[in-house]
Amino acid sequence: MHEEKFKNLVDIMRKLRTECPWDAEQTNDSIKAATLEEAYELVEAIDEKNYAELKCELGDLLLHIVFHSAIAEDENRFNIGDVIDCISQKLIRRHPHVFGDVKINGNKDILRNWETIKLAEGRESIVQGVPKNLPALHRAFRLQEKTSKVGFDWNKKEDVWEKVVEEINELREVEKSGNEEEIEDELGDVFFSLINYSRFIGVNPENALRKTNEKFIKRFRYIETKLKESGKSITDSNLKEMDKYWEESKTII
Repeated sequence: MHEEKFKNLVDIMRKLRTECPWDAEQTNDSIKAATLEEAYELVEAIDEKNYAELKCELGDLLLHIVFHSAIAEDENRFNIGDVIDCISQKLIRRHPHVFGDVKINGNKDILRNWETIKLAEGRESIVQGVPKNLPALHRAFRLQEKTSKVGFDWNKKEDVWEKVVEEINELREVEKSGNEEEIEDELGDVFFSLINYSRFIGVNPENALRKTNEKFIKRFRYIETKLKESGKSITDSNLKEMDKYWEESKTII
């Protein structure tokens, strides 16, 4: 049943590429930004635990996979069947403990084997597979995560926290110099060390910061609402008034 539905989706895309002028003129480049946007919308649905929306967003992302594949097929590069073959072969190749005779003693072995297999596939570096276009915070997390799989890591979270404090102190010290480039470097080191610590305490920093952003938005919207109820706009207010409602919002949000 699922195979028939998937074939129907591919046929719909083929018809659109043939009969719709807009769909026919699209390229992988022209729709890549929309693909990225769909991925973010998918993540938002997961964050909000909106499963009805998640179902639809997964469909939107699947559409883009089919769309990109149809474009490539029209250019005689590959087709959707090749895409499926590629991921199927990769999954089998990278899970020798499931599809082969490799013995493992837990998830650490699985992750180490994964990186070893990637290198055997032609990667020149463990960190090569971390996309440059990832948000910087998430990219830092993935770089640390990947290098930790091959043993390049701290032993204790306490040592990582000491590194956080060390980097903060270095930032405060270099700030006195007024050297903007050095300040930027040290601030980056603070962020990097904090991201490392988040990994050691089992918190995804991207998720944590997204939650904090949403919390900030809700609390600031509360300030705006309360000011509006009192006949003021945010631009007519002052810090003392805003801070009063900010503290009030903490008891609610």
